[in-house]
Amino acid sequence: MRLRFLLAFHLISVCSFSQSPGFSDSLRSEMCNKVRDACRHAWQGYKQFAWGYDDLRPLTENGRNWYKQSMLMTPVDAFDTFILLGLKEEAKESKELIFSQLNFDADNEVQVFEITIRQLAALQTAYELDGDKRFLALAVDLAKRLLPAFNSNTGMPYRYVHLQTGKTRDGINNPAEIGTLLLEFGKLSKLTGDPVYFQKAKKALMAVFDRRASTGLVGETIDIQTGEWKSKASHISGYIDSYYEYVYKGWKLFGDKELKKAWDIHSAAIKKYLLRETAHGSFLTRVDMNSGKEIASYYGALDAFYAGLLAYSGDLATARKVQKANYYMWTHFNIEPEEFDFKTDSVRSAYYVLRPENLESCFYLYRYTRSDKYLWMAKRMVDDIVEHCKNKAGFASLKDVRTYEKTNSMESFLFGETFKYAYLVFAPASAMDLKKNVLTTEAHPFRIK
Repeated sequence: MRLRFLLAFHLISVCSFSQSPGFSDSLRSEMCNKVRDACRHAWQGYKQFAWGYDDLRPLTENGRNWYKQSMLMTPVDAFDTFILLGLKEEAKESKELIFSQLNFDADNEVQVFEITIRQLAALQTAYELDGDKRFLALAVDLAKRLLPAFNSNTGMPYRYVHLQTGKTRDGINNPAEIGTLLLEFGKLSKLTGDPVYFQKAKKALMAVFDRRASTGLVGETIDIQTGEWKSKASHISGYIDSYYEYVYKGWKLFGDKELKKAWDIHSAAIKKYLLRETAHGSFLTRVDMNSGKEIASYYGALDAFYAGLLAYSGDLATARKVQKANYYMWTHFNIEPEEFDFKTDSVRSAYYVLRPENLESCFYLYRYTRSDKYLWMAKRMVDDIVEHCKNKAGFASLKDVRTYEKTNSMESFLFGETFKYAYLVFAPASAMDLKKNVLTTEAHPFRIK
């Protein structure tokens, strides 16, 4: 088996994926089963060592909570993945745990963005897939507790809110945390008929768009009270990434023409100022938002989502070039580092925290091109994760991709995103109909209605 893979990979490398060997139906089925087994293994570790906690710490074999009281991050984030992968027993176990222990009337000051994408999204998807109204009731309770975050002069949210008191803090926010609430709050308006959620989230996102530079780009951090940009660095990485994602996906989910206009402006600006052609594919760089002049040639694991977004938005030519760069980043350093300099080919942050974005882009590229080379890319990534991150308790992040040294972290998005995309890229298209669903930034599918 190992020899067969090495021979196939050699062919892929030699041909630079221009003439990929065929990816058989039996191999696709084998990969689906491999992902299911990995997901089961990680869940068994959570059950054994971290039951009722937010996350498993896989090296010390104990649980970790984000805040004073557990928010059940892992079971909430994982539930719809279990359903999509056909893991019925695991879905039953997570559902029972959620309804027996999850309570948002907690003495917790939470990060609005993380709680929204991991929990508010997951609960609504759980409701749509399972039909149990208790999921929707939990989502409504949570969203109401998050609403005080939007009480600023501009309508852009504070980063943190206390679930019991509604007290807010940290008014220096970023486009990703401001804009990546639209799908979750907007979907809740559709499910409940209450427009307030969509109105507040859209106002927040448009407040960022309205403060874009003449280049069409946005900056990295902004004062939500004054609207003043605090960091004018512009890129597609953390602090900005999923803002752009939600501008486009908001258009897909809600049909809002203002969002489509915003996407067209931003997309053209990104292509004009950020895209860099190299021998290894197209990377996206970092520039000053006002001048468009390059300030750093850094790229990393979070940036890898953009190839998938390009494919989803119809720009397959650019998407292919960016995914070529993504795959180079993954293979050149054994597994993708958190960040490297694509001009000097040197690692800046060597860790890998089980991120999904490269697999996510393989999923979208395969769906819209049907080219087997993206299945081979995804296979390499899945095989690497299983070989180098799996341990007896679950899956561990890597401290250094160059040495495969592990670190004590297994966050919930391993279930919510990484396993899901790893499965869906090999599964039949019917497993996730992109004409009927929009996947959130945490990969929770929302039905288009």
